[in-house]
Amino acid sequence: MTSTAHNVAVPPQHRIRNFLRVIFSNNIAPIALALIIVSAVLSFMTPTFLTPGNLSNIVTQSSVVGIAAVGATFVIITSGIDLSVGANIALSGLLGAMVSQATNGYFGILTVLVVASLLGAINGAFVAWLRLAPFIVTLAVLGMARGMTLQISQGNSVYGLPEALNWLGNSDFAGIKSSAILTIVMFVLGHILLSRTTFGHRIYAVGGNSEAARLAGINVKSIVFTAYVIAGFCAGLAAIVTLGRLDSATPNAAIGAELNVIAAVVIGGTSLFGGKGSMVGTFIGVLLIGVINNGMTLLNVSAFLVQFVQGALILLAVLLDALNTRRIRNQRTS
Repeated sequence: MTSTAHNVAVPPQHRIRNFLRVIFSNNIAPIALALIIVSAVLSFMTPTFLTPGNLSNIVTQSSVVGIAAVGATFVIITSGIDLSVGANIALSGLLGAMVSQATNGYFGILTVLVVASLLGAINGAFVAWLRLAPFIVTLAVLGMARGMTLQISQGNSVYGLPEALNWLGNSDFAGIKSSAILTIVMFVLGHILLSRTTFGHRIYAVGGNSEAARLAGINVKSIVFTAYVIAGFCAGLAAIVTLGRLDSATPNAAIGAELNVIAAVVIGGTSLFGGKGSMVGTFIGVLLIGVINNGMTLLNVSAFLVQFVQGALILLAVLLDALNTRRIRNQRTS
């Protein structure tokens, strides 16, 4: 369990010190250094990389993955996994678009969030109360949601969305895309919930040792269930952003998004073994993937090679986490 799991009031003058402690205790510093090095290299290789417009594009293009990664961080810290994120985005977005055409955009938004949260609740119920493996449960939900999306749409996209469903993906505020602003807001809220609330402390406790958490009086099932509901809700917000960016609902939306989401969370220092991670690390992980994708696009690198690099980063992050976990265990037993 990380140091963030202690419920201690933090004086304002100690916030910067604690912020730095979070960075180093969660192995975020190497990821931040990697982000700086990659950005520096790309700035030399292409003159357009460091332009304000391109930097804004990186955050905007990373918004769907970033918002979904906020929810995934909660799930992975509990030692769970959610493979249904992309399918959730596609199904909830399609149903929301159809409802918005039959009624109005605000009912469409409500539909997206309810459907996405319901899918998260289904994942959570099977994992928490039936104690099924998260990998199998969310893989099954992925298949069912994708199949239902294709069945309902018959493979056709929905066009002509109302403005209410478009503004999160297309609107600008002082030259900054609304999706980028929403991404930052969600990370801030996620950080507060994870590091400044009792619920967040219990997330770490459950992920670190669920049996010890149960004996300490924590309702483990409720915590795990809620984590998956949060992940579903975040997928719904990502779906709304996707609708705005595409100005349509397509049944093939967000294919493979779950891999980018998990990659961002794991690269950001969140352990697949549970009990360790932070929103700061996830945010850096999202930026690192966004910078790599953007840089390779500017350099006209093959999209297949981009996928290879992402896979290599995931493998490296998991390897380092496993080695670090083994080192800690050896220190405790010696």
